[in-house]
Amino acid sequence: MPTNMSNNVGQSLSAIPQDVIFEDGVTLDSGRTFAPINVRYETYGSLDRKRSNAILIVHAFSGDAHAAGMHPGGTLPGWWDNMIGPGKAFDTNTYFVICSNVLGGCQGTTGPGSPDPLTGRPYALEFPVVTINDMVKVQKRLIDHLGIDRLLSVAGGSMGGMQALEWAVTYPQSVATAVILASTSCLSAQGIAFDAVGRNAIMSDPRWNNGNYYDAEPPARGLAIARMLGHITYLSDESMGMKFGRKLQQRSQFGFDFDDQFAVESYLEHQGGKFVDRFDANSYIYLTKAMDYYDIGKRYGSLQQAFEQGSSKYLVISFTSDWLYPPYQSKEMVFAMMKAGKDVSYAELSSPYGHDSFLLETTRQAEIISGFLETAYART
Repeated sequence: MPTNMSNNVGQSLSAIPQDVIFEDGVTLDSGRTFAPINVRYETYGSLDRKRSNAILIVHAFSGDAHAAGMHPGGTLPGWWDNMIGPGKAFDTNTYFVICSNVLGGCQGTTGPGSPDPLTGRPYALEFPVVTINDMVKVQKRLIDHLGIDRLLSVAGGSMGGMQALEWAVTYPQSVATAVILASTSCLSAQGIAFDAVGRNAIMSDPRWNNGNYYDAEPPARGLAIARMLGHITYLSDESMGMKFGRKLQQRSQFGFDFDDQFAVESYLEHQGGKFVDRFDANSYIYLTKAMDYYDIGKRYGSLQQAFEQGSSKYLVISFTSDWLYPPYQSKEMVFAMMKAGKDVSYAELSSPYGHDSFLLETTRQAEIISGFLETAYART
């Protein structure tokens, strides 16, 4: 059981990574029983006496369990620190907030870089193919371990939104509400295409060695290129124009060579290099494949039939400049929810920041989310 934390407005959150091992694992969608599974997670705030104020934050593709606060001695806040904490959208004075790294990740939860207990060596491509539903199965084990019967909400953006959808549909008695930001019920052909190019960039790196690179140099260049491509999809034409335009990098005129000359080129190289330092190339391959496979409407026959499961209430938010998961995909979900007779609120926010808006446009979405959660909590 997590240690209670005292969170007062104005104080910083204390982020303490925790681990739990499920020796019996889970049965994956592929039919394989996979065990053991270690889960890395963090918690913020305190459970109330009725255990009715728990919110699970589910991270996007490159996220991790460190959603908010600072680790002891650390220098970087969590990836959604501007949304989680005292007085923020996910107010830790009121709610008990949980975030875990997903199955297949590389930030503490078992993934392809974890040691196989049978061999002592990293799984690499012996790690099983996993789905969004498999990730949620492991999260459900964690929530059960924490002694929580029903979550007040599951909330996430992008790949996290897929997980929030999965929670509400697959475990409807365990979720009161779902908050889905900049997400989709299934990737478009364009989304799958971007993932495929990223995987090919990694697999074409000579150092990838069919995934067996853990005792040698990793496929850093391939992973960096994959991240550069992915990062472009997270932005928008407008945001890139505002930030970079056609500015040259450290020179006043073109050099007529093939070095990085534009500021945007240097920025992408920097982002790719940073990503290599914290992410595993095989996890990139596995997690993008899990997103490609996800199609909750197809699994249930239609989106409407999927949302007919349970009585969870939904909040869906999209952003005008998001061309990776554009607003029409959110509207498709909302219309299906309405046809299924569900209680759903929808907001399309104008923003120049593309898909990353759910990480950056915190003021307006925070007002919407905090009001939605307050209403849900008052009904518990």
